[in-house]
Amino acid sequence: QLQLVESGGGLVQPGGSLRLSCAGSGASLDVNAIGWFRQAPGKEREVISCLSSSDDSTYYADSVKGRFTISRDNAKNTAYLQMNNLKPEDTSVYYCAAAWSYYCSRWIYPGDFTSWGQGTQVTVSS
Repeated sequence: QLQLVESGGGLVQPGGSLRLSCAGSGASLDVNAIGWFRQAPGKEREVISCLSSSDDSTYYADSVKGRFTISRDNAKNTAYLQMNNLKPEDTSVYYCAAAWSYYCSRWIYPGDFTSWGQGTQVTVSS
């Protein structure tokens, strides 16, 4: 069974950058779509980016488009979320998730994903 572990969160100043990693074990990530979600206190979990399993097509939420980049390294069985020009409103717990043989369309729901990491805190503050 695929297990995911996120890392790379932390405290960063507005305008700064972080790269989150999502390391897979127990199965290969390359047959899975990878989703990055975030959830702030009192808010619903929202999808911010997704990388399809079939053609590596991507989806980005409007709030992060142009600032965040999703990628994967199959040799390392790891996915990444590069976050640039971070804003205070990006403060949240970030989760990676995997969905077997899934296409990232405009309609992406947390329930579509079967494997989840434990989450990593990202805080953007001066």
